[in-house]
Order: sequence, then C-alpha cells, then structure tokens
Amino acid sequence: MLLIFFYIYWVNHNHVNLITNPTMSNKLILLFLVMMPAFFACQNSQYNYPETKKVDTVDEYFGTQVPDPYRWLENDTSQAVAEWVKAQNEVTFNYLEQIPYRDDIARRLEEIWNYERMSAPREKAGKYFFFKNTGLQDQSVLYMKEDLQGEPEKVIDPNTFSEDGSVALMDFSVSHNGKYLAYTISRGGSDWREAYVMNLETKEQLEDHLKWIKFSNMAWYQDGFFYSRYEKPKEGQAMTQANTNHKVYYHQLGNPQSEDALVFKKPEYPRRNYSPQVSSDQKYLYIYETRSTSGNNVYVKNLKDDGPYVKLTTGFEYEYRIIDHIGDQMVVHTNYQAPKYKVVLINIHQRDVGNWIDLIPEKKNVLQSCEVGQDRIITSYLEDAHSKLQVYNLKGENLYQIELPDMGTVGSLSANAKSDQLFYSFSAFTQPKQIWQHHLSQKETNLLFDPQTPFNPEKYVTRQVFYKSKDNTRIPMFLVHKEGLNMDQAHPVFLYGYGGFNISITPSFSKSNMVWLENGGIYAVANIRGGGEYGEKWHKQGMKLNKQNVFDDFISAAEYLVDQGYTTSDKIAIHGGSNGGLLVGAVTNQRPGLFEVAVPAVGVMDMLRYHKFTIGWAWADEYGTSQDSVDFRNLYQYSPLHNIEAGKPYPAVLAMTADHDDRVVPAHSFKYIATLQEKYQGPNPTMIRIQTQAGHGAGKATSAQIQEEADMWSFVFDNIEGFKPQY
Repeated sequence: MLLIFFYIYWVNHNHVNLITNPTMSNKLILLFLVMMPAFFACQNSQYNYPETKKVDTVDEYFGTQVPDPYRWLENDTSQAVAEWVKAQNEVTFNYLEQIPYRDDIARRLEEIWNYERMSAPREKAGKYFFFKNTGLQDQSVLYMKEDLQGEPEKVIDPNTFSEDGSVALMDFSVSHNGKYLAYTISRGGSDWREAYVMNLETKEQLEDHLKWIKFSNMAWYQDGFFYSRYEKPKEGQAMTQANTNHKVYYHQLGNPQSEDALVFKKPEYPRRNYSPQVSSDQKYLYIYETRSTSGNNVYVKNLKDDGPYVKLTTGFEYEYRIIDHIGDQMVVHTNYQAPKYKVVLINIHQRDVGNWIDLIPEKKNVLQSCEVGQDRIITSYLEDAHSKLQVYNLKGENLYQIELPDMGTVGSLSANAKSDQLFYSFSAFTQPKQIWQHHLSQKETNLLFDPQTPFNPEKYVTRQVFYKSKDNTRIPMFLVHKEGLNMDQAHPVFLYGYGGFNISITPSFSKSNMVWLENGGIYAVANIRGGGEYGEKWHKQGMKLNKQNVFDDFISAAEYLVDQGYTTSDKIAIHGGSNGGLLVGAVTNQRPGLFEVAVPAVGVMDMLRYHKFTIGWAWADEYGTSQDSVDFRNLYQYSPLHNIEAGKPYPAVLAMTADHDDRVVPAHSFKYIATLQEKYQGPNPTMIRIQTQAGHGAGKATSAQIQEEADMWSFVFDNIEGFKPQY
C-alpha cells in the first residue's frame, strides 16, 4: 500500500498525464515492478522468520545437479536443529497467539470432544474387550466384560503411564484360553513399540518386556506369542535409521527377550517385512512377507506336526489375507486377477493357481474386508466410496444384506469363527461412531452404543457429486454443510484429499471438522485416484509414473467447486496428511493461485531422499525412487521441496509435523518450510508448527489433538478474508 500511495502522490504532485505521456507511464510501471519484490520482502519480514543457514551440498542424479542446502536439518539429534525448531515454533506460536478467537475455538473443540466414545467389542475366550473414553481422557481405557449385559471391568488405563498423555496403548492380543493379555505401548507417538503381558485373572503385570518392535502384531500360540522386530538401532539414530532385517520371533511367557526363539528370517532380503498370524484353532502359523506397502507373499507352517514352511503364494503383485481355514482349504481374501478383490479357496496340498477355487467371485463393488463368523462369511463392500455389508455362507452363496443407517463407513468388523455374533462400528461425516451387534443365525441387528453428542447432527447434510478430472476421468466427491445453506453464493471450502497406497477415504466423523461446519463452511472430500475406492486399477492410476493424475484430480476438484458456484479461489483451504501432505505440497506448487490456505501435515516433501529414512524404502513401489533414471525425472518434476519457485503467488501455508515422527521424518517438513520461507517473498505467512512428544498421529493425547486442531483452524480462519468463527 505504501508503494501505491507513493505512486499516486508522485503522479498528482508532478501533474503527469499518463495518457498523453506514455513514456512516463512506462517508466513508472518499470519502477513499480522493480520495487515490488522489495515491497513484498518488507511485507514478508513482518513475521521475522529465523534465518536458516545453507550448506554447500549438491547431489547428482543422472547428470542433473540438485542442490540440497538444508541437508543439515535431517540431523534430528543435533543442537543446531533443536535451536531451529525452537525458533520456528516461537514465530508460529507468536503469530497464533495474536489471533483473537484462538482460545474460543479451543474451548469449543473441548466442548465438542467431550462425549463418551467406545470401540466395537472383540470377543475372545468368552470375554469381550473394548476401548472407552469418557470424553476428554488423553488416552482411551481398555475394558473387559464377561457378558455384554454385565458391568465393564477396567483392564488397562494408559492415562496412568505418563503425566502428559504421551504414552499410548496401541494394541492388545488375548491368549486363546483367555488367561493372558499382551499389549504394546508407544512413547511420544513413535512407531517403535514395547510389549508387556498381564494375567487377566489376577490383573498381575508379568515381568515380560519386549522392545524394538515395529510393524508387528502379537499372534498367540500356547503359552506365548509370535511377533516381529528389528535389531536395536545405532545410538541416537532410532528415529531416522532405515528399518532393515525384520525377523519373526516366538516369545515364551516368563523368559527374557534375549531367549526368544528366532522362527523366520531372510537375511538375503534385508528390506522386507514379516508379520505372523495364527489360525483360530492354533493349527497353522501364517507369515506375511512384504517388500512395499502393496502386494505380499504368504508362508504357512503346520504347528501341530512342526512341519516346514510352505509358500502359499508367489510374487508381490497381489494382496493375500487368510481369513480362516476349512480343513486343508485356506479361505483367502485377494485381488489376484480381481482388481476389486474376491475370496478364494487354496488347498494347502494343491497350491498351484490352477487349483484355486473362487468362493466369492469379484463383483462390481470393491470387496474391502471380510471375516468368518459361525458358518458365515461377512463381507464389507465399497460402493462409490461408502460401505455395504453382505453375508455369505461357506459355499459362497449370497444370503442377505445387513442394512446400514445411512451413507457411511463400516469399521472394526469383528467376528469369531466359534460365535454367532458380529460386531461393527458405523460412522458418517455427521454421525459419530456407533457400535452395532448382529446375530448371524437370527439375522437380527441391535444398536449397542449410540454416542450422545454436544451438537445436533441433523442440522447438516451430506451429498455426493461427481466431476471430471483433466483426462475426463469421473471422480466422486463428498460435500458436507449446514442444511439449508444458500448455495447461490460462494462459501469457504475446506478441501481434503489423500490419493495413495490403496487407501480409501470414506465418510467418517471428525470432531474437529464441526468447528468449520457449524460456522457455515463446506467440507469437501475428493476421492482421487491412488486410493482404493474403485479397486486396484484406481490405485495404480495414481502410482509411480501416474502420480500426476492424483494432483490433476485434486486440482480439478477445486476448479469444479469454483465453476459450480460453491466457492471462489480466495475461499478455498486445502489439507492432507502424510501422502496427503505430499498432495497439498505438490498442488500448491502447481496451482498456487487456486487456493487461499494450504495445510500440509506430516508430508512426504523430499521425493528424492524419502527412501533413505526409517521405513521409507517400503514406499518405492508406490512412488519409485531417485535411484532409477525414469523415476528420478518423474519425482523431480513434482517433489514439493524441489518445485518451490520465487515469484509465485503462494497461499498462506502452515506445515505441521512432530518431533517423534519416525515414519515420515520431520526433516521433510523442515526442509520444505525453510525453502518456502527463502523463496516466497509475498505477504502470506509460511510457517511450521512442530509438535513435541508426538509422532505421525497415532496415539496422540486428546489434549494435544485439541490444541493442534485449534491452531490449524485459527490459521485457516485468519487467512480467509471475511470468514471468522462466531463464538
């Protein structure tokens, strides 16, 4: 504004007629263009970003020189990085503290959060286990019931593990006789797990303590369990060192971890992971072998006769999960020659694919998951990104459909081969998670738990629309907003996307999003390619060399919302986490003027080096790596870190990460924001919020979630002109 004022004053003071004196006009325009960067630099300097030093680091990829001046930010244990994190957080929190309604948003979120929630029960050895949270407890508590009508008995309260709620109970597994419970905890949000064992009869904590577990379940067999782990990392490198040489062990209760029996390893393939599963009758041990996030091999061992491992499948092109077995027939959920999945029978003694039998053939909709109940196979299908429940018998005959309350998502499908009961959760964008019970023999469904929320879900509506992407592919999108919202005028839109790893984004309730909805905003979810909404073909259309389809789909979603009059580009905020953070970073570079606010969370921002940290190597089948010349060129042209350009009209950006994220290490976001602060000299804030004692997201304390969401919404509201929360 100061420059414009000077321009007008000079013209008037000198009585210059720009129409009759075009030469003078051109000179003034040139002066304006020359001074504009300095003007924006002045504007940008109001945030007082800390100076980020640069180092002379250059990598060469197939003849291309790629500078990496912020490489030093990858050293997460250095004092220099700690000081940089502190300085960046000071800038961000100083900014957030000036927003007048930040505390009001936090108070409202606390009100919204404060209702009782529970998970679907897991039935084991005649007992029922479930999590429950009274509302504002930092961590949900594990309970047990002897029968569903009885009083719940507290088993484990993780809120006693730490004062700040940063230690979370992540998983549990009950022994076949119901006597013992093994459980894992995470400290500070890390993917590293520690395992402990409890005697369920006496509630006595046993001395068993296992460490360095990651990407593993606990599969009980007799008086012990199978699990997977890595070797202890090098000192100071637990959060960044590549996770290699995964092995499967058997832990006998009462023994120290050093005496655990090594039961499966493949040292010739250090970058493969292994996960154990034991059949419900303890006859078979299944080992799932993966080299990436999609596709696996399955090995089977007969535990009764201590037989050899038999390779049930070959190659990593397809997904296989054994649901159960009927005699020597393995009941397998797979996408083998079925992009939308099917259920097949594989005889353990006649494993050739020519002998496989299609039990439930591939259908029009995607078979997302299935479980075996008493003489029944319960299947959960996806139809245009929302759930359908269907029941089959063990001959593969379709028996009936379980009716669902609305267009939403079935989660936590829980059945037991020896039980008549099925438990599942159901949620939708404006429906918090309900818990349902279904009796398979009687075909009866009962609502076990219906949360009583401090808001009225009936005030909101959900619609599904379809739009065309750049290549005319038809993409579904959910729109959620207040009922009766005037759609003849532009409204602020919060657009979310993911687009990767065969993950389907289906209707689910978000306590946080209610702040946006109750203030009149539209929440939009674009079911872009790369996910699993329409099966493996949909996934592959967003993988590797097809990754640009994902970005085009998301950009087209925003363009559709503008073209249809729902909103304008100066009212669109975009958000995504992890692979979705990559999405937000990439589209912000490609179409910065299309969005007003961008919030990339725990994003994969350095596509040339992602595979060098922790489990990043397992994403190679999804992205490709810079070690391949073709993949390098593809990654380099969209990598968020490497495509930030000076002079672009970037939106307000709040990158969000955490100091204990050992899945997508925080260096991704560190280097990204340092580069953006260096190159972007416009008026919008470009900041980073770095959560301490937190990781990629799982197990985060309720109090930390509320404050994090309050900060995000405060930033979004503050940077959309004329749209402020009414509290």
